[in-house]
Amino acid sequence: MEGNIAILGYGLSAIGPGIGIGLIFAAFINGTARQPEARGVLQGIAILGFALAEALAIFGLVLAFVFQ
Repeated sequence: MEGNIAILGYGLSAIGPGIGIGLIFAAFINGTARQPEARGVLQGIAILGFALAEALAIFGLVLAFVFQ
């Protein structure tokens, strides 16, 4: 029973990083559309934000298996 709850908890916690990644790339596209010359700076920041948000999702997945 506890394993099922851990997997359910991971599924619910994956919503946050998913929304965060969507917001990061929406802001990147918006910023690039407004100032195309700033694409290089914005791309680095967007990739860093993506990596941090994805790390939270992976961390949640690991914890779901640890607490099974």
